[in-house]
Amino acid sequence: PCGRRGRGGRRARGRAAGQQHGDAEEQRLRARSAVPLRELTVHLVKLNHNGRHTFLASEIEEEKVLLKDISIKNSAAEIIKACKGAKVKGTFRESYLLPALSVKPVLSVDSAVPRDKLNPPTPSIYLESKRDAFSPVLLQFCTDPKNPVTVIRGLAGSLRLNLGLFSTKSLVEANSEHAVEVRTQVQQPADENWNPAGSAQTWPCESSRSHTTIAKYAQYQQKPVGKIIKFGTNIDLSDPKRWKPQLQELLKLPAFMRVSSSDNMLSHVGHTILGMNTVQLYMKVPGSRTPGHQENNNFCSVNINIGPGDCEWFAVHEHYWETISDFCENRHGVDYLTGSWWPVLEDLYQANVPVYRFIQRPGDLVWINAGTVHWVQAVGWCNNIAWNVGPLNSYQYQLALERFEWNEVKKVKSIVPMIHVSWNVARTIKITDPNTYKMIRHCLLQSMKHIQILRDQLVAAGKKICYQARVKDEPAYYCNECDVSRRPCCLSCTDP
Repeated sequence: PCGRRGRGGRRARGRAAGQQHGDAEEQRLRARSAVPLRELTVHLVKLNHNGRHTFLASEIEEEKVLLKDISIKNSAAEIIKACKGAKVKGTFRESYLLPALSVKPVLSVDSAVPRDKLNPPTPSIYLESKRDAFSPVLLQFCTDPKNPVTVIRGLAGSLRLNLGLFSTKSLVEANSEHAVEVRTQVQQPADENWNPAGSAQTWPCESSRSHTTIAKYAQYQQKPVGKIIKFGTNIDLSDPKRWKPQLQELLKLPAFMRVSSSDNMLSHVGHTILGMNTVQLYMKVPGSRTPGHQENNNFCSVNINIGPGDCEWFAVHEHYWETISDFCENRHGVDYLTGSWWPVLEDLYQANVPVYRFIQRPGDLVWINAGTVHWVQAVGWCNNIAWNVGPLNSYQYQLALERFEWNEVKKVKSIVPMIHVSWNVARTIKITDPNTYKMIRHCLLQSMKHIQILRDQLVAAGKKICYQARVKDEPAYYCNECDVSRRPCCLSCTDP
């Protein structure tokens, strides 16, 4: 027994000594890994001398590139080396936007704009044939940064779209128990927005939320409306089995307007974003309001009026969004990004903000260009379908990335994970537009810098990093604390 205890004691002392040796070895290796490694590149040049093959070794001392000197001209290997050689203290923060490159139009604002220029005519295109709809000129016009909104009249007729598939009767027959979000609102004229007391016009536009079904809302749509109205909104038509005829009908649209296409950035997200890369339906009675907003991450949107009634639209160029944001937050106490607001037109006119105002009739398609601020009210009983698209051009990309970064500043979740999308686009599409190419390449450069520097900081802090693989249709991950989209290299860290 004494001998066994002695051997146990020796084993314990041996384990302790081994543990100390292991800790010392780990510290030694960690100290060595902190020392920047140098490489000497040797190129072997094959020579043929008198019929014999030989090699000539040439040494090339690679120039060290500093992190501050890295640009989109550098290779990925050079970016990683520069990051490893840099000593960054604290959180590394640099913009994903390419400095000194902006494709936004310069809109001059005079001190006093004539009243008639504050109500500019809305660009409207009348299509006479299917050929007109598929003309590249239409794409160029709709995506022109100077055109905040375009109304395409008679699109349904020229493409022979069967909009009856989206009528209330067809919807009830297809899926009567489908969920409908309901917004209870106060009916008032489209160019007015009164406070609850009815004593003055204001910007906040509140509504209460409830839920019903398509069948029940269809019954409500058939009744006369009073002062208090109910608006059926955000009805999800994404299920390809339940809504197969409806979704197939939309394939008749030109490629740049479709829910999904190769040149649509939202088709490269890799997962479903309801209402953005899927179709949503709106069921309305007179007075139903969609309050003022810019689309998520400033993406373009497509909206088709099914009818039978009209809708009235108001739209403002992206150039003026900060003026409108100032009205919301500093004068009326409503959050511009997440709140519900309805602009007082006279306020905008006095601030020299031009407002496009127009009627959308049944069969008309409204194209909202990137970043356009807009708000809508139903004139009659009608249904609308809508979704977002992301044309692969420099204007759309710049505005989407700007809003991605602004959302981070305001601690608002970006519905579109722009860094993740940028990597997917770069991986699958050949970018031919020079400005778009430069912007995306710079974004990827900044992404690599963020990831490598963060990784080095975690390793230096003794964290164990494990790669977390993605599966098909898996959504992008967001920080649990600040709702900021996590980087495309998904890592999980634990203490060793």
